[in-house]
Amino acid sequence: MQFDRKNLSNEELVSIYKKLLLPRMIEEKMLVLLRQGKISKWFSGIGQEAISVGATLAMQHDEWIMPLHRNLGVFTGRNMPLSKLFMQWQGYKEGYSKGRERSFHFGTKEHHICGMISHLGPQLAIADGAALAYKLQKSEKASLTFTGDGGTSEGDFHEALNTAAVWDLPVMFIIENNGYGLSTPTSEQYRCKDLVDKAIGYGMEGIKIDGNNILTVYDTIKGVRDYCIKNQKPYLIECMTFRMRGHEEASGTKYVPKELFETWEKLDPVKNYEQWLIEENILSAEIVESIKVDTKSHIETELKIGSQAKPFVVDTKEELKDIYAPVQYRTSSIEHPFKGPEKRFIDGIKEGLHQSMHKHPNLILMGQDIAEYGGAFKITEGFVQEFGKERVRNTPLCESAIVGTAIGLSLEGYKAMMEMQFADFVTAGFNQVINKLAKIHYRWGQNADVVIRMPTGGGVGAGPFHSQSNEAWFVHTPGLKVVYPSTAADAKGLLIAAINDPNPVMFFEHKALYRSVSGPVPEAYYEIEIGKARLVQEGDDISIITYGAGVHWAMDYAKNHTDISFHILDLRTLQPLDYDAIGKAVLATGKVLLLHEDTMIGGIGGEISAWITENYFDKLDAPVLRCASLDTPIPFNLELEKNFMAYSRLDETVQKLLNY
Repeated sequence: MQFDRKNLSNEELVSIYKKLLLPRMIEEKMLVLLRQGKISKWFSGIGQEAISVGATLAMQHDEWIMPLHRNLGVFTGRNMPLSKLFMQWQGYKEGYSKGRERSFHFGTKEHHICGMISHLGPQLAIADGAALAYKLQKSEKASLTFTGDGGTSEGDFHEALNTAAVWDLPVMFIIENNGYGLSTPTSEQYRCKDLVDKAIGYGMEGIKIDGNNILTVYDTIKGVRDYCIKNQKPYLIECMTFRMRGHEEASGTKYVPKELFETWEKLDPVKNYEQWLIEENILSAEIVESIKVDTKSHIETELKIGSQAKPFVVDTKEELKDIYAPVQYRTSSIEHPFKGPEKRFIDGIKEGLHQSMHKHPNLILMGQDIAEYGGAFKITEGFVQEFGKERVRNTPLCESAIVGTAIGLSLEGYKAMMEMQFADFVTAGFNQVINKLAKIHYRWGQNADVVIRMPTGGGVGAGPFHSQSNEAWFVHTPGLKVVYPSTAADAKGLLIAAINDPNPVMFFEHKALYRSVSGPVPEAYYEIEIGKARLVQEGDDISIITYGAGVHWAMDYAKNHTDISFHILDLRTLQPLDYDAIGKAVLATGKVLLLHEDTMIGGIGGEISAWITENYFDKLDAPVLRCASLDTPIPFNLELEKNFMAYSRLDETVQKLLNY
């Protein structure tokens, strides 16, 4: 192995050696602790240390890095206290995730490290978001993210690289090619000669290097970083390496031919660099041994501190509190009933978004066709002319990457609004929403200031891929807030509140209401508190609890059946629910009908019904009834769609409840 010191001093070369040695010796200690049962799992990076150490040393301390589970050198390279890392690995509350995450599934804003999830791929697009923030700030920074050879098979790899290339983002993508994705060899992962060859397909530069040569890695990343910043372009680096342990210790290495271990043992990144330093008389064997003794002592001291963590005390209130970042709602002078010019539902959304763009210069809008075209529903029409293409951004057709980019923007203090062209398309970004966006605050205290607008619902004859109601998927996901307005004034106030909220908000907008529903909308900038229902009208006979289009179905039914006194509650927010208002609605009549456009099984109505039964059973005069759409995909034919919709069974359900 040939080492090129370039212009590095002896002191710098020795410092690099110490940085390289530390994660190796920590890993060796962790394998001992694993056998002793003091940690539950370990993903070893032995043999790959040069990549994470060299890359981290080449970055500035305040540039975001998105590591994976074999990148211990990133954490030690950022000088994170070993004692606290030990607490993290042993599941203590004093670790970085309060015992909620294992091994390297955590992040820290202080050290500019974004924690991974087991799905691996989402890390890549988050680096896009951090790089976009740097680009918008016009700061001389770049972000860096890791993936493995197996990870390049994921769609997230394609989406992230394509987005970075199209938007000219200063981001570095490192592929750690160690020959195996768990036990699957690269020959079964891809057919291109080299993974770096993929770079040309995205119109970006790339390079393949020896990932076991610490000086090569350091010099390459340092140069690539300068390139990315100067040219505002992304870059792909394939680092050839090998892991000397299993994917994780329990999986073993029986699937690896013996001769591969023999070959790569000769290319050990630590031993080879150490030997070169001795041969060049930069270090002596005695000094090397002294460094190892000091390093071992340091590790043992830190481990002792880490092992003195307090016994774990579970605090349920704290667990529930930490799902969301704290939020304070602004006191508004706007009072209900609302006063103002008559505006359509779609105008309320547009006005709330427009005023928020003025209020928050750090608010970035992203979505397919939202710039010059104005979006599929023309909500952002004219925005690009007023706010510019930096803030109103057409995206490639890649929902997952844009959700990830929104998270990355949030890491740097930006607000992001992503428009799903249709709520149905969220499935293409489901992993980012469910596993990254929703859980990030609970996992390591990082807020995600992201709103995803979700044009939803039927009644427009658009069939099963443009009309489904999927809000219940997200109600079931702790960490998300789910908002679903039914009036123009609520749409404006709730959207403003969602944008002001530091937590991720899924903002559902019923397409059929866009231009069919109007009402007074105050011209002022105002919030409506998320988590508060709206009493539409008071009544004595039946309480209808609903949201979205269901509010208008209930109101129309009540107008046509004046002989029945309806108490109608508009939930407005599905997560968190306004249980106080729901309880009052039960007490008002003793008969409750839960109405929603979503299908029956697994809909929010079932959850509310269970809660009412558990808490107000003795106040009910009849069973809680649900009126929902058929448990089929929503059909295209208008007659089939009418039959599918919940409103076709509303009268039947009301009469059943009335006559109980």
